[in-house]
Amino acid sequence: MTGNHRNSSITRRRALAVTGGTVAAGGLAVTGYQSAFADTTDTAEATATASATSTGACMTLMSSVTEGPYYLDGALVRKDITEGKSGVPLALRLTVVDATDGCTPVKGAAVEIWHCDAWGYYSGYTTANPGGSAPAESEDGSTANDNTYLRGYQIANANGVVKFETIFPGWYTPRTCHIHVKVHTGGEKEDGTYEGGTVNYTGQLFFDDTIAEEIFALEPYSRHSGSYTALDDDMVYDGGGASSGLLTLKAVHKADPSRGYKGSLSLAVDPDAENTGAGSGGGGTPPSGAPSGEPPSGAPSESASPSASASS
Repeated sequence: MTGNHRNSSITRRRALAVTGGTVAAGGLAVTGYQSAFADTTDTAEATATASATSTGACMTLMSSVTEGPYYLDGALVRKDITEGKSGVPLALRLTVVDATDGCTPVKGAAVEIWHCDAWGYYSGYTTANPGGSAPAESEDGSTANDNTYLRGYQIANANGVVKFETIFPGWYTPRTCHIHVKVHTGGEKEDGTYEGGTVNYTGQLFFDDTIAEEIFALEPYSRHSGSYTALDDDMVYDGGGASSGLLTLKAVHKADPSRGYKGSLSLAVDPDAENTGAGSGGGGTPPSGAPSGEPPSGAPSESASPSASASS
């Protein structure tokens, strides 16, 4: 949740989250998750954090940018955010550090991510046209915006580390491939969601063009055709590398990109700062049919919590 707003009502979405209610998930089965999502050890995490701190000077403060037009408040605290969506596995490991205090880990920070599916659709906004030519995400517009796939929170451990299991994002016009991210502090996990606190950082994570284009030649990504925006031509990415959100990517199997990737990045933030999500760099004009910042009719409200599982 953004700001200090709290809501104790039990909505349909929260009831599903609390009781473990599910909706059948469709789409092709995703393979290769076991190897892509193999956890690194706490020792490795501590070593990486110590290495960043031992230099005596912290990395550059992350560049905040717009949250974009597809944000929905109230995502679930969960590691696996796929909800049955097909795509190339992506094991995401993010480390939150305090840029104002020698890169010390920010224990308890809540990291929230959201991104589009392999064809460029966002849950909650599934009737928006991703541009180019892509299969319809849902033929039933009345229930399409109930979907909650590819959104979620994780709480940073003692080393400032969070891990997500997801898929490599697709793309939509006019943006390059990216993942949205927010860092929250001061809130708490409640009924499977994150409540209260302050947003300290709003940013986006980016992918090397060579890897992205290799992924987009595979199923199901290849069923979305059109003009993909290269990283250097993107309206949000400013060319700053890691401090601007460029992920470090490692293939699970170099000869077979369909097996998945491990992505990592340290997020150097100011845990005393407050970020509105307005950011910089615009976000581009949403594709035809997309909202201009507010969820469409039937999508979750700010006080709603997503279901534990939804159809893809």
